[in-house]
Amino acid sequence: MSVGAITKAVFPVAGMGTRFLPVTKATPKEMLPIVDKPLIQYAAEEAVAAGVRELIFVTSSSKRAIEDHFDKNYELESELEKRGKRELLEIVQGVVPEGVSCVYVRQPEALGLGHAVLCARPVVGKDPFAVILADDLIDGGADPCLAQMSRLHAEHGCSVLGVEEVPAADTDKYGIVDTEDAGERIGRLRSIVEKPRPAEAPSRLAVVGRYILTPRIFDLLAATPRGAGGEIQLTDAIARLLESETVLAYRFHGRRYDCGSKLGYLQATVEYARKHPELGPGFEAYLKGV
Repeated sequence: MSVGAITKAVFPVAGMGTRFLPVTKATPKEMLPIVDKPLIQYAAEEAVAAGVRELIFVTSSSKRAIEDHFDKNYELESELEKRGKRELLEIVQGVVPEGVSCVYVRQPEALGLGHAVLCARPVVGKDPFAVILADDLIDGGADPCLAQMSRLHAEHGCSVLGVEEVPAADTDKYGIVDTEDAGERIGRLRSIVEKPRPAEAPSRLAVVGRYILTPRIFDLLAATPRGAGGEIQLTDAIARLLESETVLAYRFHGRRYDCGSKLGYLQATVEYARKHPELGPGFEAYLKGV
């Protein structure tokens, strides 16, 4: 089966980022920089590289900085042009590539990831779409994670979840899937459970911030009661989706950095600085001297 490309991606960015307080008191966690770009820009670039042309941000009242980042800044662009700083001007103007649009939807209450995705329904409509969690930064090299997943979706025409194996002690931090083998790095979901204790986890395969979902998920989210933490869990709706549709788990190529944790954020900063075309050699020399 072959279907069309994924052209819409949802970015749930309404969370408070409490693990990074006090810096997130006034700055969205998605705007924390990895070297010289904020996390949310890495996520947007991954989506665009996979063919996405509509970036849908589910925001809250404290996330204006994200909207400003993807908006035009005429004063800054004029000043850079006046000073002849063409390279910097191109960087600023390239934050949103030509042909790509940004849409902002408010999540009125903090009711969880499932509710945030449901808030995007009026914009997504009846198309399959991607969901990207910006604090899961995935370095896929020349073949970004979402592009890998989009090819799988195009081949099979069903929902696809990005997964990786996590330590047994960490299963209570993720949605965990049970699968049957369906090809190289591909599993067909038999079940999915939100944050199971290690002794109760069906496997160590965790869903890590990348989803391609069919529009059927919206009806299921609308009918999903509050679950763990008093929130509407996307995992619960996916579990019901399994009753009527095939859902695939894909062990993507690439390295994930959990930038929702301070340690993961620091690891990503170091690794991205090491390979930065301008800063890399100097930073590598510094590290060797530490």
